[in-house]
Amino acid sequence: MIASDVFRFQLFVAGDAFHSSQAIANLTALCVDYLPDRHDIEIVDVFRHPDHASSARVTLTPTLLKLFPLPVIAIVGTLSDTGAVLEALGLDAS
Repeated sequence: MIASDVFRFQLFVAGDAFHSSQAIANLTALCVDYLPDRHDIEIVDVFRHPDHASSARVTLTPTLLKLFPLPVIAIVGTLSDTGAVLEALGLDAS
């Protein structure tokens, strides 16, 4: 696997809030199903690391940032609509 094949994500969450937990579970499932061995996920708790959220200009949680491959995109919400998330990430659902 080439490093350029790896999708890099940052998921900004608000502690153990319900919607944050949903977003973590949904992103993990999506990556296992559609990006096996091709993903790197960093979970950022905005309560513990408000500076990270500020520097990334994240004001709502949960927010997913796709850092790589470019372009960087942000998706706000629980990531429960798999089809919409895949489309936003430029991935094929098949």
